[in-house]
Amino acid sequence: MERRNRTIVSEFFLLGLPIEPEQQNLFYALFLVMYLTTVLGNLIIIILIRLDSHLHTPMYLFLSNLSFSDLCFSSVTIPKLLQNMQSQVPSIPYGGCLTQMYFFLLFADLESFLLVAMAYDRYVAICFPLHYTTIMSPQLCLSLMALSWGLTTFISLLHTLLMARLSFCADNVIPHFFCDMSALLKLACSDIQINEMVIFILGGLAILINLKFMISFSKFSLLVWTLEESYHLFTSLLNLVACVML
Repeated sequence: MERRNRTIVSEFFLLGLPIEPEQQNLFYALFLVMYLTTVLGNLIIIILIRLDSHLHTPMYLFLSNLSFSDLCFSSVTIPKLLQNMQSQVPSIPYGGCLTQMYFFLLFADLESFLLVAMAYDRYVAICFPLHYTTIMSPQLCLSLMALSWGLTTFISLLHTLLMARLSFCADNVIPHFFCDMSALLKLACSDIQINEMVIFILGGLAILINLKFMISFSKFSLLVWTLEESYHLFTSLLNLVACVML
């Protein structure tokens, strides 16, 4: 197999979104408004939960962390996208690219784990209402939070360190508006077999965890038969979904 020219890559060029030059300012304003709305909405949720003592419950603890994660997740990519839309050379330094990839993976995975924790909280509240405060103790909530942050930090750091060991070729153009891991692997000149194996293993474990919870919720939903229980189930889940969508 013919090797491509190996060079020391100091920066990557982000192609961004396929937007016509005459529509650049319109999309810039649109993305800016969407980003500011996301930041403001999540900040309002976090502040309200912090100020209102009635909202100091496990569900809203997870929700405030989810809002913080969503705020950070948006801030990882959108500001750089906006900057590159106004720049003649849409580039990002090598170190900045790896940093962006790390935080992108961190907050993307964290949102998934937090949603699982919130789903478990609703499962306990609906199926075991009399034991809810005992089961969802502050110790368990903090343990779930620490587990979510710890696992996502480990996963994102592992992917970043494995990416940092790779060497890259002269082609340093990323066909995205952020440093996507799959795009970086395609640019690598060295062997990426270990990276692919880790992606496969960790991705498989994440799918198994989510599948386990989906099966558990399928079982518990079959237990809810009476009209009153169905009403409480619907209102509880509706409130949760509304908060998450905000």
